[in-house]
Amino acid sequence: MKKVHIGHISEIAVKRSRVVRIGDLEIAVFKLSDGVIKAIENRCPHKAGKLSEGIVCDHHVFCPLHDWKIDLHNGLVQAPDTGCVPKFEVEIDDASGEMYLHISEERILAS
Repeated sequence: MKKVHIGHISEIAVKRSRVVRIGDLEIAVFKLSDGVIKAIENRCPHKAGKLSEGIVCDHHVFCPLHDWKIDLHNGLVQAPDTGCVPKFEVEIDDASGEMYLHISEERILAS
């Protein structure tokens, strides 16, 4: 696993996102209303909508194209739709507030 610095926790407003690019891979990093940070691939499995542009509600994001509801905890698309979005582990340094994304070398090379 590679640990990639992606910024400071204060750079993302609550219920908003930012996009991180690693090679050709786009990752949407969200701050939930409870301050928890979640990261998923910035691509809806339905029609490749940019999830970073979606509305965040509780621990879900709604795709801006067709309103698919995706759970930010596990990447699963909610019924009646189906699918899954790859998720990524985010580490926050408690002392500094710096955020780090954990991503496999294989995933980086595949992008």
